[in-house]
Amino acid sequence: MKEKDRLKRKSKFLSLVLRHKPEVIGISMDEQGWVDVSELLEKLDANGRSMSMEELEEVVAKNDKKRFAFNEDHSRIRASQGHSLDLELGYSPSEPPNELYHGTATRFIDSIRKSGLEKRNRHHVHLSANLNTAKDVGGRHGKPVILIVKAKEMQEAGFKFFVSENAVWLTDNVPVDYIVFPE
Repeated sequence: MKEKDRLKRKSKFLSLVLRHKPEVIGISMDEQGWVDVSELLEKLDANGRSMSMEELEEVVAKNDKKRFAFNEDHSRIRASQGHSLDLELGYSPSEPPNELYHGTATRFIDSIRKSGLEKRNRHHVHLSANLNTAKDVGGRHGKPVILIVKAKEMQEAGFKFFVSENAVWLTDNVPVDYIVFPE
């Protein structure tokens, strides 16, 4: 198996256990989603998913979306965002730029026109300050469509924005009135 494929497979499994289902390997996380690295490595090994500390550090460092973060001494790890678990990630409100972007697929546009952007089973709606990132995200689900979110207007109306460790902008929802749809 190619090195890139091996890392991708390990990264996807880490996403599963650190964002959605820690019970798959029997790990416990604190209220902010942090997991003890030695426990994680032990449980991965016990579940046939062995990974060394060096491999874990490589997965974290080489993940193109910076999905994972270590604490300062690398004794704990967590997913940066995208959790479906009930966690308090500890992000402080941040002042957004005038506009942020949301990449989606054409098949979701009718639903978004009716109800805006909803977090659904996640903690937040994910937005990007970078047009190319939004295009890449939208392209994962089909033909990409880029929506412009009037973030500054939303903030002035009382909506809160947060920035994750990997520079993803987060908010609870985006009402239709704050979305600019492509022509």
